[in-house]
Amino acid sequence: MMRKRIYHRFPHREVEFEQKYRYTSDLPFFVKVMANMDGKFGMFVTESVTQKGHRIQAKREISVDIVTNGVDFAPLNYENVDSILDTIEPEGIIDFRVSLKYSYLDGKYNRVPFRGDTYLVRAVLEGDILALQVNNLEGPGRTECGRVADTIIDEIRRGS
Repeated sequence: MMRKRIYHRFPHREVEFEQKYRYTSDLPFFVKVMANMDGKFGMFVTESVTQKGHRIQAKREISVDIVTNGVDFAPLNYENVDSILDTIEPEGIIDFRVSLKYSYLDGKYNRVPFRGDTYLVRAVLEGDILALQVNNLEGPGRTECGRVADTIIDEIRRGS
């Protein structure tokens, strides 16, 4: 059964980041790409949590959820994506919650977590145009909304 994958509390304020891309696949492929991003991580440089003006090398880990019934989100990952794909229409709108967990190594090489960011990502597919809308839902915004969209597009291009 097809069900709407639209989050009813998606902010109606100005979208922080919106970009349109030429896209030659369908929404089930997009959902598969999002699922494959879950658990991936990378390094980036950001301001130190403890020392103002000091830059640190930090780890950024991605976790992905898909909206389920308009108000709740469920984890989306490599293990469960196939069971979700049957409920996805070829085009339309799907909302995701992308959480970034941050951490760094202290002087003794212990991994120290610090406050992450959570984003709402709306994918709108009409014909061969994919629009991504990204809003920072909560967190200090250490990763720009546009960077979140770029990461998704990079993964699509990689064909994961």
